[in-house]
Amino acid sequence: MAKQSTSEVIEAIAAEIGENVYIDIAKWHLYLADAKLHTLLAEQLYPILTARSLSEDRVQQVLQNIPVKLGGGKKEIPLIDLIPARGQADLMEILQKYQDEM
Repeated sequence: MAKQSTSEVIEAIAAEIGENVYIDIAKWHLYLADAKLHTLLAEQLYPILTARSLSEDRVQQVLQNIPVKLGGGKKEIPLIDLIPARGQADLMEILQKYQDEM
């Protein structure tokens, strides 16, 4: 992975997050790629991975600080409140894998 550019690594992380992590709304699963949130999330998590400082607390803080607009922008909910526990665990596994490869 060392030969990939930063943008290529972010794109790879975003793709894996987008295909495997979803938000759950009324038992509907909307994958982050479909919600167009995967790249933003990968961009914000990348510095944590390069600093080799991955922790559940840091990831939760990033998720808390990403607002998701609902109802045409009538309401904003932090991303952390929309991803179920299993999805957060999957996200941590994906991030751990990428950090280990860096």
